[in-house]
Amino acid sequence: MESRRAEWSRPLPRRIPNRVFALVYSAAILGLFYRHATTHGGFFISLWMVAADITLAFMWLNSQAFRINPVASHSHPFPENLIPPALDVFICTADASKEPPFTVAATALSALAYDYPPEKLSVYVSDDGASELTLFALLEAAQFGKVWLPFCKENRLMLRCPQAFFGSANVTFDSQTLKIKKLYDDMKRRVEDIIEKGYIGDEYKTKVFRRWGKNFTSLDHPAVVEVLLQSGEDIDVAGCSMPNLVYVSRQKRRRSDHHFKAGALNALLRVSAAMTNAPIILTLDCDMISNDPSTPHKIMCYFLDKSVSPNLGYVQFPVQLHGINKSDTYSSEMKRVYYINPEGMNGLVGPDYFGTGTFFNRRAFYGSPSSMIGPRDPRLGPYHLVKNDINDQAILELAHDVSTCDYEKDTNWGSKIGFRYGSLVEDYYTGYRLHCEGWKSVFCNPTRPAFLAEMPISLNDVVTQLKRWNVGLLEVAFSKHSPLTFGRRYIGSFMAHCYSYYAFGPFWSIPIMFYAFIPQITMLINISIFPKASDPWFFLNMFLFLGAYGQDLIEFISVGGNVRKWWNDQRMWLVRGLSSDLFGILEYISNQLGIGGRSFNVTNKVNDEEMRKRYDEGKFEFGISSPMFVPLSMAAIINLVAFLGGFLQFLKGRGLEEMLGQMIVTCIGVANSLPLYEAMVLRSDGGRIPTKIINISLVLASLLFLVISAIVNL
Repeated sequence: MESRRAEWSRPLPRRIPNRVFALVYSAAILGLFYRHATTHGGFFISLWMVAADITLAFMWLNSQAFRINPVASHSHPFPENLIPPALDVFICTADASKEPPFTVAATALSALAYDYPPEKLSVYVSDDGASELTLFALLEAAQFGKVWLPFCKENRLMLRCPQAFFGSANVTFDSQTLKIKKLYDDMKRRVEDIIEKGYIGDEYKTKVFRRWGKNFTSLDHPAVVEVLLQSGEDIDVAGCSMPNLVYVSRQKRRRSDHHFKAGALNALLRVSAAMTNAPIILTLDCDMISNDPSTPHKIMCYFLDKSVSPNLGYVQFPVQLHGINKSDTYSSEMKRVYYINPEGMNGLVGPDYFGTGTFFNRRAFYGSPSSMIGPRDPRLGPYHLVKNDINDQAILELAHDVSTCDYEKDTNWGSKIGFRYGSLVEDYYTGYRLHCEGWKSVFCNPTRPAFLAEMPISLNDVVTQLKRWNVGLLEVAFSKHSPLTFGRRYIGSFMAHCYSYYAFGPFWSIPIMFYAFIPQITMLINISIFPKASDPWFFLNMFLFLGAYGQDLIEFISVGGNVRKWWNDQRMWLVRGLSSDLFGILEYISNQLGIGGRSFNVTNKVNDEEMRKRYDEGKFEFGISSPMFVPLSMAAIINLVAFLGGFLQFLKGRGLEEMLGQMIVTCIGVANSLPLYEAMVLRSDGGRIPTKIINISLVLASLLFLVISAIVNL
């Protein structure tokens, strides 16, 4: 049966003001560069200032592509006559020490509990760390699911992750709920006991663990495909069929190229094709739980709507986080990345792929909408009909075969088929390449979030994750598929600039480093680098500064933010520029020179109680001696010294007109550095900045001051 039109979209009212403001702001930027061309200062200062302003102008130009036609889109389903197609859910985990097995199991349970025909729902869990602990947790979850799924459906629960449900303040503990909670607690205790031991005891040993032997390691092991639940065979306590649940760990050899997460997803793509081959695929991170059990049923309206579906590659949901403190200290919500920019791309070809919370058309992984590239084995094609049960011996043999590390050798996997290799940010790169092939996407932001995800609560985890992303983005920026060249030919200028905004994002470190150090040091040695306060050019600079910040604030508030969170968002923009952006560029350069190697660092998702307490209080968590904290501490020290020095000069009535611009920049630097001053001097807890980092920063800040002073005085 035909579904009625699913999409409800509307152009956002800010698009016309955006276009007018872009014209005015463009004229101001031209005026700024006219001044640079006609004003001659010291060579060093002028060179760095021009480089900083060129980078800011380039990034501003890229950002305008998001603002040209922002469109809001929500699911507007009419599913009453819809016959849902089969759905394969992919859940990925990579390291049991950083991604707790119990969290992975809870995510799988939330997906198994969807309001979806169980015979059409299959959940595949990819364990790239090949941990028997994760497999044990999933086995326990499968058994608990036989009680949990009927309980969810009988009580029409919206939040069907047991970990989140029982931790909610809105739960009413009647006799039935208490009974289910006891079963849940028993399961949790068994899993936690095994995790604490670090191995599977003889009392739990079954044939599924037979592969974990003396020579079995996370980097060297055979392919493992285990059916934990089989639809039609496994029945819940209400007598209903359970969905399929399959554990997959692709084969690894120490010398093989693992291709990180994209390789794991491609292995899942092939294994699922061999076993169920559902036309729709949902990809989820291991900590991203379902928050609305009707989401899959509703989203099918997009794929079955003839006016939308012919070239619809995927539907992207925002990454909605839970457990964030009131001020969102690390700007984990990433309003611009997950809400503002996707609305801008929604009015063009569609949002980029976030790596999670995404429903895919399986056909999109096999070539353009008009030209399909068939896999080597026709049984893995998107239209192949699987007739046998997933536990059939021939099916299992094929599933193991396609998850071996040599299967992709001399094939199109990762280049023209499947998730794309070539970047550490395989999600961004895959979405970009699918758009270049002619596929479109839709951003769907329902009133009730479809998914809820965890976020890191340590600053080191945050910047380490961002550094990895930056290395991957630069790999795309300077590849033969660069958005500025390759992208412009295939997706048009506006979409190319959208993707360029991300690809060249690490370059934010250039202007941020300039404004974090140079105005402050030159003020200390009494050298003016900005126009005088009475000079008309001074007001141009203020307009450029206030205009950019003002527009950013308005957009931030328009997607549900507030002023306090926005302040932390722009603070984290500065933090990233002096840490993850800078070190991402350095690591990319070292990789290109052959000095370092590509690495994939899994974000730590294990919560420490003391760390969580400090996070809830809004404190920055430093704690370890990370090199990425050194530039931040240097900037905090230099800004504070410059502020005190400038303030003393102003009290004496000297340099107010000449140095006002530099003093404003310094005041902003000091205000943004308040958490660092607290972590350097006032705190004694485990999250303070280590003394070693403070001492190194003091020495390097002093050297930087001496070097720049010597250069500008030449």
